[in-house]
Amino acid sequence: MPTRRSFLQSLGVSAAASAAIVSSPFPLHAFEPSRHGQAVDAKSALGAERAKAILLNSNENAYGPLPKIVAAMQEAIGWANRYADFDYDALVWTISDQHKVKPQQVVTGCGSTEILRVAVAAFLGPGSKLIVPTPTFEAISEYAGATGAEVTKLPLTSSYAHDLDAMLTQAATKPSLIYICNPNNPTASLTPRKDLDAFISRLPANSYVLIDEAYHHFATDSRDYRSFLDEPVDNPRVIVARTFSKIYGMAGMRLGYGISSTENAQWMRRFQTQDNVNIVAAQAAVAALQDTAEMQAAARRNASDRQEFFTQASRRGLKPIPSSANFAMMDAGRPATEVIKHFQKNGILIGRRFPLMDNLVRISFGKPSEMQKFWTSWDGMKTS
Repeated sequence: MPTRRSFLQSLGVSAAASAAIVSSPFPLHAFEPSRHGQAVDAKSALGAERAKAILLNSNENAYGPLPKIVAAMQEAIGWANRYADFDYDALVWTISDQHKVKPQQVVTGCGSTEILRVAVAAFLGPGSKLIVPTPTFEAISEYAGATGAEVTKLPLTSSYAHDLDAMLTQAATKPSLIYICNPNNPTASLTPRKDLDAFISRLPANSYVLIDEAYHHFATDSRDYRSFLDEPVDNPRVIVARTFSKIYGMAGMRLGYGISSTENAQWMRRFQTQDNVNIVAAQAAVAALQDTAEMQAAARRNASDRQEFFTQASRRGLKPIPSSANFAMMDAGRPATEVIKHFQKNGILIGRRFPLMDNLVRISFGKPSEMQKFWTSWDGMKTS
């Protein structure tokens, strides 16, 4: 079996490009700042009790990795002294088999955030534009701003969908990369697939669209949702990003991937970090993709947890935004910063404050016992 370096060369990447880290256009501050900042807040608020905190703040899988993933991780530790060349190849082939694409179309990342970064590096720079909804996952805007590209942020529609018409209008002015997070983070809302298909058919010739499907597995029960990997479109300018952080419970392992045309993938691959997949993550991901039954069981469990959340919210007269993810957002009737501090005092971390949504809070779904404590704390907020 070829090593990762020979595999990269077989994809048409030069030896120099595959053996050296491309000079980065990103300063040290160009990462998603909010999660890191929240960790600092948690430390100051909870101190040594942080390990006991209920974590409903980062849309993680509260139940941990799927069982076969854990077994694969434990076995992989024995190979931790080796580079992941063979395991990288196995991972790429497993992803390509899963989605019925060529291995040359796959780009791996240290989390799907690296896919966002390399897409920005490949397709943006001075004189071009990133078009994003607001609010959404912030990392890609940070990366784009660091390249000198213009960043245009457009409010979601009244139904919390992407304003696709406004995005097209903006894309007509200069070369663009359009970011679609679907379901969207932090609103957990969907933009219907039929609307996205019509949007892509009208995409200007100088524009690309990156569709972030981080929460794909939680949305498959919606009639408005269809993945761009399960039902791809015949458009080479579409890039789809996926992550192992959510349904598979591997957020701490940092692994994601992107799929696009062979030409796009080859160009993006030039901006990857060399050896960006560790051996434990690679073996665990292969096990994850092969364990369809456990993945589907996890999706059903999330649907049940989500329904219970909405039931409890309704009992309190609350109306969360309809959710197609493993979290929900709702109006707290008071500043989100106050609500966040209230829960911190009770040993519970919830999502950060988001632009244009001062009174809305984002709640990741935890285990039933954790959610009981959440609702008890919520009820106590009325009199505190």
